[in-house]
Amino acid sequence: MRRTKTKGMPVYAREPKFYGEGLPSVPPGSTLSGRLIVIEGPDNVGRSTLMQMLHDEMEHRGHAVSSTGFRRSDLTRDGLEQARKGNTLGPRTMALFYATDFADRLERQIIPAMRAGFWVLSDRYFYSIGARDMARGADREWIRKLYGFALIPDLIVYLRASVDDLVPRALAGRGFDYWESGMDLGLADNLYDSFRIYQQKLIDLFDGMVEPFNFQVVDASRPVESVYRDVRRLVLALEDDATPKETPDDRPGTRRRR
Repeated sequence: MRRTKTKGMPVYAREPKFYGEGLPSVPPGSTLSGRLIVIEGPDNVGRSTLMQMLHDEMEHRGHAVSSTGFRRSDLTRDGLEQARKGNTLGPRTMALFYATDFADRLERQIIPAMRAGFWVLSDRYFYSIGARDMARGADREWIRKLYGFALIPDLIVYLRASVDDLVPRALAGRGFDYWESGMDLGLADNLYDSFRIYQQKLIDLFDGMVEPFNFQVVDASRPVESVYRDVRRLVLALEDDATPKETPDDRPGTRRRR
């Protein structure tokens, strides 16, 4: 690993690891000095609030921070919005559309930011996309191969909550969304029941990803301050791992042996 600096804080640059073949634009021997932190979980679990809290604190601690999330690729954003409104594309086509959005963000936003030493906070990653695709019938192994180009994050925080926790949060917010309720699947004839069934499917799928993808599970049924305290602890532990420890030869007034 190579030692670099970001805003006065030294970190170790290291070779990126991918779930499969990776991206052609990231050749072997490349290094990234930034870090990638992913916040995962079902809809209305509180990801956005925690993302903002974490973004503010990491900047305060001297890091350059970049945030990203679903449908933020300039290449696909407008097309995805049109597809979601029209509800005319099949599950496989939508899966590939979202994979394209993810690949473009990874190649043009996430990796360049990490090369520059940014800590990238991602509001969901391909795990959420895969869970939604599998809830609509996609094969698990097909999803794994499709996202073989994905960079392995430094930390994946899984905010876990029950459907009973999610329902009042949805009602207190913008209500039940068509897609977040899985209405396209015909699970129920109303948004409320469909939301409960669909979100439980997603929770079950996320639970099945905990060990394979090394999710760090945080109980998100508690008040936001308690949840953030646990998320913060995980991130600061990552910060400790990223910062080189001072050795005797690094201390002022210490002469290296030749």
